[in-house]
Amino acid sequence: MTGPADNRLQARNDLAWAISVGGIGVVLFAALLVFTWQFAATLFLIFSGILLGVTLNAMSNLLGRVVRLPHALRLTMVCLVVAGMLSGIVFLGGSTIAQQTTALSSTLKSQLVNVKGFLERNGIDTSFFDFGTLSSTSDDGAPAPAATSTPHTLPSAGTIAASGGAIFSQSLKLILGTASAVGNFFIVLFLGIAFATQPSVYRNGLLFMAPAKHRVRAVAIVDRIGETLERWLIAQIITMVAVFLVTWIGLSIIGIQSSFILGIQAGLLAFIPTVGAILGGLIVVLASLASGWVAGLSAFILFLGVHALESYVLTPIIQRQALDIPPATLFAFQILLGVVFGIWGLALALPLMAIAKVMIDHFKAEGAPAVITTAA
Repeated sequence: MTGPADNRLQARNDLAWAISVGGIGVVLFAALLVFTWQFAATLFLIFSGILLGVTLNAMSNLLGRVVRLPHALRLTMVCLVVAGMLSGIVFLGGSTIAQQTTALSSTLKSQLVNVKGFLERNGIDTSFFDFGTLSSTSDDGAPAPAATSTPHTLPSAGTIAASGGAIFSQSLKLILGTASAVGNFFIVLFLGIAFATQPSVYRNGLLFMAPAKHRVRAVAIVDRIGETLERWLIAQIITMVAVFLVTWIGLSIIGIQSSFILGIQAGLLAFIPTVGAILGGLIVVLASLASGWVAGLSAFILFLGVHALESYVLTPIIQRQALDIPPATLFAFQILLGVVFGIWGLALALPLMAIAKVMIDHFKAEGAPAVITTAA
């Protein structure tokens, strides 16, 4: 039999053990937060590759319902079709895209300068806007006066060295930025194809890291997350294509010159719920104002129609079958991740929240008390 002294000793040991485990848990959680903060861009890049792999795998599974072929062959067919479509858009409409992109950039810059001038004329401080030399016209619309001619003299050696250093610095930044963007694209592409080629290998490897006593629960959670992301991504692709087509056709009917590239940006921004739709509509309206107030008003009405189509037709029919998250909750989570992690957090807020929702629903279902029914 154990006496009171032994019980007190055991209680002290249990308390010390609990404090030690709790302290280690807090330290590990803090270390995880610091690691996530420091390497957020890399983690989001890997997560983007996982989403691409889930998308390709979902398309392959859809193709498998039509044709009975091995997974590798179906995945190859899907990749070839997607690559062919992208190549066709680039080669057949590459010049049009380039021209419309240049025209759209100039139009948006001039419209932003006009908005700034309108605000300043009405007594609103716009010093926080820094558009640089976006426009070469004065406030009354006349061209800016030419600079007073000065005698041509050879620049000094210091001036030449400073100019050369500035040009080299800007060129180096441009080259590094382009290389980084291209490198990130190929990293996501490689990860996506690798994950989609052998999804069971990576699934089993992830489950292997779970403790044996929690393996069944981990299997249920991982499979549920995979199914949810697959349904959501397919629904999102359908929504993006619909937004692109409606915006492109609508702006073409209105007579906006950059209708194709505006449709592309609206379709791509549809990947970001709420914020993407607002940003896409703002760009469309600003670009359309260059053709007059009637075109701008027509573009605004078109934006409302596209938003209604996305919110009240596509979302209830397609998206709600894949993921059901209250709009206010999603918007708050988007703003939080956008402020903390920038554009990566804003773009990937919904799939991250989908994963969190699946896990919360799973644990809530496990913790719910069983309902015992009796026969009447």
